[in-house]
Amino acid sequence: MNGMSHDTLNAMFDAFNRHDIEAVMSYFADDIVFDTVSGSEAHGTRIEGREAVRAAFENTWGTQPDVQWLNGTHYFADERVVSESTFVATQPDGKRVEADSVDLFTVRDGKIVRKQAFRKQRPPFDPA
Repeated sequence: MNGMSHDTLNAMFDAFNRHDIEAVMSYFADDIVFDTVSGSEAHGTRIEGREAVRAAFENTWGTQPDVQWLNGTHYFADERVVSESTFVATQPDGKRVEADSVDLFTVRDGKIVRKQAFRKQRPPFDPA
């Protein structure tokens, strides 16, 4: 096993949902590489290094203060973890995003060294 478990991943997603940056970052290696869901490259936008990734997470929470990753399910294969969840958030313009998402994690020595984020491209909508 790669040092990750269902309980570990659930605890990490709970920390994301509490917007607890110290707890979240405890799961990531110093040399973390994060490929976001969007950007000008095929991989999205690549963010490298602990401080840059930390700032990206904090920015997401700042621009979408109610953001949550719900109903997480995790699958393990050697040093890789696949996590499915539903991404929900209100954007700054008041429109709502609800979309299924997947994170592919690469783990080394019990820490995440790569996070590749994917999300269904569903248009934001006005909440009812």
